[in-house]
Amino acid sequence: MRYPKRLGRLSAAMLLATAVAACGGGTEASAPKAPATIPELTKDPLTLSFIWFEWPPAQALEAFANAEYTKDRPNVTIKVNTVPNANWHDAIFTQFAAHKTDFDIPILDSQHIGEAVTNGNIVDITDFVKQNIDVNAYNPYLLAAYGQFPQAETGKRDENASLYGLPLLGDTWTMIYRKDLIGDKPPQTWDEMIAAAAKCQADNPGVSGLAFHQANGSDAAAVTYNTVNGVYGGNLWDPKTRKIEGVLNDAAGQEAMDVLVNKMKPLTATGSGNWFIDEVNAAVAQGKACIAFNWIAASGGLLDPKQSTLGTTREEILGKLGFATLPSQKTNLVPLGGMGMHVSAYSSEANQAEALNFMKWFQQADIQKKWAAAGGVPSRTDALESPEFLNAGPFNKVYADSVPRMRDMWNVPEYARLVDIENTNVNAALNGAETPKDALNDIAKEQQAVLDSSGSKGGGGL
Repeated sequence: MRYPKRLGRLSAAMLLATAVAACGGGTEASAPKAPATIPELTKDPLTLSFIWFEWPPAQALEAFANAEYTKDRPNVTIKVNTVPNANWHDAIFTQFAAHKTDFDIPILDSQHIGEAVTNGNIVDITDFVKQNIDVNAYNPYLLAAYGQFPQAETGKRDENASLYGLPLLGDTWTMIYRKDLIGDKPPQTWDEMIAAAAKCQADNPGVSGLAFHQANGSDAAAVTYNTVNGVYGGNLWDPKTRKIEGVLNDAAGQEAMDVLVNKMKPLTATGSGNWFIDEVNAAVAQGKACIAFNWIAASGGLLDPKQSTLGTTREEILGKLGFATLPSQKTNLVPLGGMGMHVSAYSSEANQAEALNFMKWFQQADIQKKWAAAGGVPSRTDALESPEFLNAGPFNKVYADSVPRMRDMWNVPEYARLVDIENTNVNAALNGAETPKDALNDIAKEQQAVLDSSGSKGGGGL
């Protein structure tokens, strides 16, 4: 392997470890460290490049940063490059594998962090955070979820673990319901929700009871199953023993899969077996779903009269649509979404310094409130509780109320392989190609084989 000049300053041991990890070996690399103090910034024109997937928050971030950050740094242009959601992980990690990136700040899912850290792809910003960021201003779990590795148990942060990123966008699912069809009060339990959806579907020909993610791509079908698994008291694995088989597919896990395939799937539209974010939003906007589930950060367009048949004004649409936290059942768990921002280990020194400066700027209380007003979902507690955020959208209080209930997926370097296995089999069960029981048993067996063959130890996130 050839290394660009940027890596010449890293130790030989680090380069060797990174090479072994990138080529599939078991050695874990240590990420290069950012300085505690931001280096001197250039006065020359500079483009600070992000990479994310294509959705409204990406455009919102670019517009917001170019309007606000450039007040402090007029020589800097912010560019948020986007790729289709299904290609997001590979678009980033293909460049990481080449040890050369055309982006400075990769926006990673929480579960991508382990892979990036073990391959030495992103910068360790622990010292920088201690010097520049008020960590007490955040819910500890949000700070951990979007930047810590090894990951902490859900709801907690290990203050001794290193940080490799800071929150960019928080997210979780919201339940979207037709107030004019099922009533103003949202269902409080998952069973009540299914019953309300079934009645609504029966009473309104041409309208499906439910709309949710089912696609075999990104993390679509996997998040759907994991959400139902959580509310019915299941677990995805035992992170201490790294056991999936016998945990995921226990009685609670099987009940959750049965509910998803045999009770929820029949209430969805014909041909919805590969739906993801856009398709669910379209069904809601066209008045074709009684109850839907989608990511909060992707729901803003539902209030746009140009995209909706539910009203000619935002107020008319809100007369028909309600947004609520997910119903509970045996537990009240909800999926943790959102992403953190990180610093590419292969960016130039000037761009790394600018990236650190941007991250410090972005995490300020007043900037986080402005980001909330611009359509972002902040992670600072004061911003989450601010009028700027709570009044910016009808689903924002849903997010604030959901933070204490969040559960993430497996935060391990093998994440991409694990989620692919789950997506494939859950999608197969939803589309009738596999029985619910066989699908779940296959997921558990195949995921266990991945963990057993990896040689890694420990885990986190649940």
